[in-house]
Amino acid sequence: MKLAFIVPPCFDHRQPAERTAGCTRVVYLAPNIYELTAAAALAQNPAYEVSYHDFVYHKTTPEQFDAFFAADDSDVYLMWTVNLSITTDLHAIEVLRRHRPDAKVVLMGPGPTHFTKRCLPDANVFVVRGEPEESLQELIAALGEGKSPEGIRGISWLSDGKVVNNPPRPLIKDLDALPLPARHLLGDARYYNPKLKCGPYTTVVTSRNCPYKCIYCVPSSLTFAREIEFRAEHGRKPTIGFRSAENIEKEIAALAAEGYKAIGFMDDNFIWNEKRTAEICDIMKRYGMVWGCQARADAITEPIAKMLGESGCRYVDLGVESFDEAILKYINKGETAEDIYRAVDLLKKYKVPVKLNVLIGSSPLETRETVIHTLKEAKKLHVDQVMFNIVSPFPGTEFYKLCKENGWLETPDYVPTDVQRESILKLPNLSAKEMEKLLFRNNIQYFLSPRFIARQLGRFRSFSEFSHALKALKIKLFG
Repeated sequence: MKLAFIVPPCFDHRQPAERTAGCTRVVYLAPNIYELTAAAALAQNPAYEVSYHDFVYHKTTPEQFDAFFAADDSDVYLMWTVNLSITTDLHAIEVLRRHRPDAKVVLMGPGPTHFTKRCLPDANVFVVRGEPEESLQELIAALGEGKSPEGIRGISWLSDGKVVNNPPRPLIKDLDALPLPARHLLGDARYYNPKLKCGPYTTVVTSRNCPYKCIYCVPSSLTFAREIEFRAEHGRKPTIGFRSAENIEKEIAALAAEGYKAIGFMDDNFIWNEKRTAEICDIMKRYGMVWGCQARADAITEPIAKMLGESGCRYVDLGVESFDEAILKYINKGETAEDIYRAVDLLKKYKVPVKLNVLIGSSPLETRETVIHTLKEAKKLHVDQVMFNIVSPFPGTEFYKLCKENGWLETPDYVPTDVQRESILKLPNLSAKEMEKLLFRNNIQYFLSPRFIARQLGRFRSFSEFSHALKALKIKLFG
C-alpha cells in the first residue's frame, strides 16, 4: 500500500502557512516534526511504502503540483493541516480529484480537528482528530482492507453525506513508545534556523502540552489539536506527556550520527524543573549540539540559566506578551513583569541569547499607550531579538469566546490570519488597523535600527548565514 504525505504549495502567491507552530506564515523553513512522527508510525508496517513530498521546500509551481498527481499512483494522500492552510489543502484535494477521483485522503492537525465538517469535502476524505499516531495506524489498516472506519476512535468521516464523529481516543500515555520521526523521508533537504546560525538543523519535541491557562494561547499545532479534542470531551486542558531522558538521548545520539549540528526544541514549555533541565543539558553537552527552546520567564532560576549557558543553548524564547501588570493578570499569564526582568538578567549573566515574544491586543484593556509602553520596555532590555505579533482569537481558546460574546471581532466569525501582520479584532480602545500600524512601524524601527543590525552582523560566520537571516527578515517585515 502506497502512502504519500504531501505539503502542498501555496496557490495564492502568499507565503505558505507554517505548519509546526501553526499560527504564522513561513519565515524560515523547518521540518514538521509532528507529521514526520506520524509518518514514522506508519512506516513501521512493512506492508506500507511511505513517501514524503514537501512542495513548499522544493518551490513547486501549481502546474508541477498538478503534474505530480497525474503521474503518481499512491493509494492514500496525507496532509498536516493548520487553520492557515485549510484553503490551500482543500484546493490541493481539488487538484488531486482531477486525476484520482477515488483516491483516499487523510487530514490531521488542529485545522480539521476543529473545522471538521469543512475538511470533509467528499466521502473519500477522512479526518484524524487530536493526537494522530494510533488513530492513523488503525484507519490506514481499515482503508487497506476496504473496511469502513466505523468504530475507529478519533476519526471523522462522511456516511451518506452526513459527518460521523467517532468517539475521541484516549491520550497516548507512553511517549517513549512512539518511533523517532522519519527524517529519512526528507531526502537531501537541509534546514537552517537564523537564531542558531549553524546547520544542518532540525526540530525535536520532548513533551506534549502545557498546564498554564493563558486565555489567548495557541500552542504548537500538535498540542493545539490534542487540546481541542481533549477539551471537547473533558472541558479542560489535557495532562502533560513527557519523554524520558533516555529516550531523548536516543534521538540526539541518532541525530549526531547523521551529522546534525543544531536543534530547536519545539516543546510548548521546555523548562519544567532543574532536574529534568540538567538531564537534557548534559545530553546536549555530550553530543556537542547547539540548541534553543521556549520557556516561561518564571521558570528561569540561576542554576537553570547556568546550565543553559554551559550546554550550547543559543536562544531562549520567552513569552512576554505585555509589561502591563493589569493585562498580564487579565490574560492569566501567571507571571509578572518582574519575573521577565529577572529572567532576562539571569540569562544575560550566563551569556544565553534571549528572544522576547510580545503579543499585541491580548486583552480588552489594551490601548495604544499600553502597546507603546510594552514595546519600549522590551527594547530597553537590549536582548538578542524581540518578536512582535498580534493576538488572533483562535477557536478553542477562552479569548475566542470572549471576543464572540463581546463583539470584539471585525468579521462575523474567526478568519485565519497571519499573527505577524494581520488582525480581525476591534477591542474597546484599539482597532485592528491601529494594531497593524503599530506592529508594522515598530518592526521597521526595531529590525532596521543600527543597534539591531550591528549586533546581528557580528554574529555571522559566513555569507550563507547572513543570506539566510536576511531572507527571513525580509519575509518577516514584508511577507
